[in-house]
Amino acid sequence: MSKRVYITGIGIVCAIGNNVHETLQSLLTEKSGIGEITLFPTIHKGVIPLAEVKLSNKQLQTELGFHGAKNFTRTALLGMKAAREAVESASITDIKSSKTGLVSATTVGGMDRSENFYSCFLKNPKKGRLVDVINHDCSDSTERIAGFLKIKDFVTTISTACSSSVNALMFGSSLIKAGQLDRVIVGGNDAVTRFTLNGFNTLMILDKTGCHPFDENRAGLTLGEGAAFLVLESEDIVAREKKRVLAEVSGYGNANDAYHQTASSPEGKGAYLAMAKAIEMSGLNPADIDYINGHGTGTENNDLSEGIAMERIFGNFVPPFSSTKGYTGHALGAAGAIEAVISVLAIQNRVIFPNLNFSTPMKELKIRPVTVLRTHCEINHVLSNSFGFGGNNSAVILSKV
Repeated sequence: MSKRVYITGIGIVCAIGNNVHETLQSLLTEKSGIGEITLFPTIHKGVIPLAEVKLSNKQLQTELGFHGAKNFTRTALLGMKAAREAVESASITDIKSSKTGLVSATTVGGMDRSENFYSCFLKNPKKGRLVDVINHDCSDSTERIAGFLKIKDFVTTISTACSSSVNALMFGSSLIKAGQLDRVIVGGNDAVTRFTLNGFNTLMILDKTGCHPFDENRAGLTLGEGAAFLVLESEDIVAREKKRVLAEVSGYGNANDAYHQTASSPEGKGAYLAMAKAIEMSGLNPADIDYINGHGTGTENNDLSEGIAMERIFGNFVPPFSSTKGYTGHALGAAGAIEAVISVLAIQNRVIFPNLNFSTPMKELKIRPVTVLRTHCEINHVLSNSFGFGGNNSAVILSKV
């Protein structure tokens, strides 16, 4: 059994970069990926912005070696790209050299292909092809990634709304700690679809000017898409193979405040419990946290409840914090993994990324996010939050080794 779990590889594709290097450069230059809708025709084009990955499905297929293939969802393609980069980053040449699992998360699944089927079916029921909906299930992208990486020892999917990929990271870490697996590739992937765009618009929580996390005048979130994966490995592998370690998963916690189907409790009970559990597991004191990558969606409810929870835990000494969703948008099931990768980059590069689009402090809170890039920081421990619909709240602590 491994007492410690190390991150040895990371991979990402999101609105601000098609790989880790591009993503880091966008973060350092404060370049947002939020812009006009280009992925599909919609009446919301020019009205509601999105944070799209700057690659078409055809480009993704070509890059992955699937020339002319058509039966891949965008979610799966994004996931395979990020997962491959993570494995390469960890210098893994033989995936079978250690007992390896895949824990992948998503909320949208294959909705993009189901939408195409539905559109075709409405025009002519005889031409609607069932092959276009067999990829709908959330597990499809997981199976595709597992097959692409040749992972067979353990494969599973997690779908717990916007905390999905942090829960994947937590589960993967637990599998290593329990001695069930030696290595787990964990993360998440989600694509923007008409379903999610129209659904969140119906909830009236989309900001037409781009999200303003933790700002008094915040008006909602901005949907994003992408994928991110991290390679988790046991102490034994790291020692035996003298692996480069990017960070350690030192603590994590999950809690459900059971308050509402979509809203967080006003007093941030679930957020508080998740963060408190993560800190307790890590053996750290609240004062040891150097940076908080907040969930910070830009919605009225989330940012207030998260802020209240942070003030409750840290009192008058809340660490520097920011939300990076002003860069990447809210990538739903992939959000937590994207922000875990960003947290690793903060540790590795000794930087705290600013909270974009902030101008006015929230009147209910004493705290305000970091708004300028901070460099040459001593960052030993990062707390990253991911809170999902249904009150599924998760927090993870990544630490410098």
